[in-house]
Amino acid sequence: MDPLSVRIGAAYLTDLVVGDPRWLPHPVRWIGGSIQRAEAVWRVWLKNEHWAGLGLVATIAGGTLAAAAGLVWAAHRLSPAAGAAIEILLLFFCFSTRDLAIETLPVARALEAGDLPLARKKVSWIVGRDTRALSEPEVVRAAVETVAESTMDGIVAPLFYAALGGAPLACLYKAVNTLDSMVGFRSARYLRLGRAAATLDRWMNCLPAHLTVFFLAAAGQLIRGTGVRSLRVAYRDGWPSRENSYLTEAAMAGVLSVQVGGENFYQGVPAMTPRMGDPDRPLQPPRVIESLRVMGIASLLALAAVFITRGVWAWLR
Repeated sequence: MDPLSVRIGAAYLTDLVVGDPRWLPHPVRWIGGSIQRAEAVWRVWLKNEHWAGLGLVATIAGGTLAAAAGLVWAAHRLSPAAGAAIEILLLFFCFSTRDLAIETLPVARALEAGDLPLARKKVSWIVGRDTRALSEPEVVRAAVETVAESTMDGIVAPLFYAALGGAPLACLYKAVNTLDSMVGFRSARYLRLGRAAATLDRWMNCLPAHLTVFFLAAAGQLIRGTGVRSLRVAYRDGWPSRENSYLTEAAMAGVLSVQVGGENFYQGVPAMTPRMGDPDRPLQPPRVIESLRVMGIASLLALAAVFITRGVWAWLR
């Protein structure tokens, strides 16, 4: 089997077993700290926020790519085993399948126990919207939407970039995704400075988003027989928005036969997202568990696609 495929598979399996222990230093947290420091520096250096944003992206994205590539190169210079181990470790940090399940399951458990205040608190850990006044269906919607989006940026996209360029390219993707989550232009503070990060993240997620739609649809077909419905809803409701996350949320809505989207509040400010899917089934607690099952199957299908694609590529070469 292709050596990179073996390393990707080992990293994926490690993530399933280990997850993201809070005691383990995580490069994404280091990237987050670096973004905060670099933002302050670029705001001082360049008063034009558009140029400052470009400088911030170049510093963080370029620095992450260079650091990951340099670390892998240096490890391979020591020995092939050391190089493989470092690349597996870096790839492991890029995947978040187990952590997504661990963070989302408490929301479902609290809802099943009828403890809405606890469910609101738990869901606040995985979403950016205000959660203190959410109803039960809104908590379910928030969790399902997050699982759908995270299937793309926490699983499929890292697998895609790992298959293309190993750990360095996967780490570059995580840096850009972290930049977007921290400075993407969703508020007055980052309207100009965050535009470069948001644009680059949108382009880097474009193909992975479409791949995620097909993996979610395939998982939906295996679990509920709703694969065709998922594709129809994704491209009927999600695609017109030109937002990658809406595409995957619509695909998940189609799998579960629910409707997502609507009004959200961020720091008290309302924001509308398009309605996606059909309300054939209510947004009840079981939908959260169902979304996690779909995510799990979709992630395995994505991993299988990496093995098959790289195997075919190696054979053709």
